Amino acid sequence: MTIRAILEKDRTASEHLRINEKKGFKHSLAAFLAHSGDSWFWLVGLSIIWLWGDPLWHRRATLLIIGIIALAFIVLGVKLVVRRRRPAGDWGAIYRITDPHSFPSGHAARAMMLAIIACGIGPVWFAIAILLWSPLVSLARVAMGVHYLMDIIGGMVIGFIMGLVILFLQPTLAILSTFHLFN
Repeated sequence: MTIRAILEKDRTASEHLRINEKKGFKHSLAAFLAHSGDSWFWLVGLSIIWLWGDPLWHRRATLLIIGIIALAFIVLGVKLVVRRRRPAGDWGAIYRITDPHSFPSGHAARAMMLAIIACGIGPVWFAIAILLWSPLVSLARVAMGVHYLMDIIGGMVIGFIMGLVILFLQPTLAILSTFHLFN
């Protein structure tokens, strides 16, 4: 099977999952989930946790913030090499303007990485919540028409690997959480 044939099958399968032209509850839920993986949202939330959380949550937030920032550079690098255009559509104009490339999905990579790290650092309720959320945000990106299925699969693989790397480096990175930059 040629690359062209694989990409065509990916496009067709992704089209079947799209709901962005249909208004209603599914559309609203998919849009919410698709946005819930935005890096700015996570960075703001984790910064608030870092500022007002206890020392254990300082360490957790620091690991997650480091992972999000490092992953952004990796995903951007891959996107600049692959240069796959996003699916045609109107939803997600901010993504289409600021980042016209779709492979890999940064949202899927971020969601998977957060899930892997959450499993490694706990608590259990947090890990379960992120594990349940991760595939939903990834599929919502396809449903809203800003990614193809292969984009999210590629993103999830990169996120999985990055999550393991962050957990492996956790003892070294934990030292950074002891710096109180805002105190």
